[in-house]
Amino acid sequence: MIEIRTSFDNNFQGVLNDPNLAVKIQDLSHWFGKASMRRKVLNSISMEIALGEVVLLTGPSGCGKTTLLTLIGALRKVEKGNLSVFGNELQGATRRTRQNLRRNIGMIFQGHNLLRCLTAEQNVQMGSDLIHGLSYRSRRDSAREWLRAVGLEDQMSKLPHDLSGGQKQRVAIARALAARPKLLLADEPTAALDSVTGREIVNLMKKLAQEQSCSVLMVTHDPRILDVADRLIKMEDGKLLPSIS
Repeated sequence: MIEIRTSFDNNFQGVLNDPNLAVKIQDLSHWFGKASMRRKVLNSISMEIALGEVVLLTGPSGCGKTTLLTLIGALRKVEKGNLSVFGNELQGATRRTRQNLRRNIGMIFQGHNLLRCLTAEQNVQMGSDLIHGLSYRSRRDSAREWLRAVGLEDQMSKLPHDLSGGQKQRVAIARALAARPKLLLADEPTAALDSVTGREIVNLMKKLAQEQSCSVLMVTHDPRILDVADRLIKMEDGKLLPSIS
């Protein structure tokens, strides 16, 4: 059984304003486009995610869920409102602050974003390469352990074009977990997986949350995994509705 360990990046300077919170959002709004094509995709979002909490975000396609994930993951600049991740305010944050913050965030998006020239093992090792102080052998062994954990022990040497969509998704998941994140952002992580594999994956995420206080925000339409959540949130038309539980 793989041992799950997490640690903050040594260059990460964030100090929690509230020691129980990983994410705090107040009146966050976001737009796409310019001039007459400018469209509001997030409308005064306010929410908090506690350390070790597993939050599932549901809602129709195009309602702003992925945009919210990319803002929390410091992949987009905050336009209006306040967004704090581990005490780091992202409104007006420098590129270095965003880069250091991303080293402590695991991201799983639907496009997989695997490097086509690297094997499954090498793609996953990119996650463990973010951890300071590990030898090459330790990073390689970690990559292999995570691939075994997601059921790909026989696919380690394959390139992405030789993998199925579900296998690519599992490689992307293993890469995110290999970085030992303190915050995991996942966009439809079980969409391309069968029910058994999907359950195993979300159980891994739940284990990470419970054992290492890793916070998880997962976008999903999969009714089979709703029971793993500490809290369910629904989004419609760029707005968050009251919590379901």
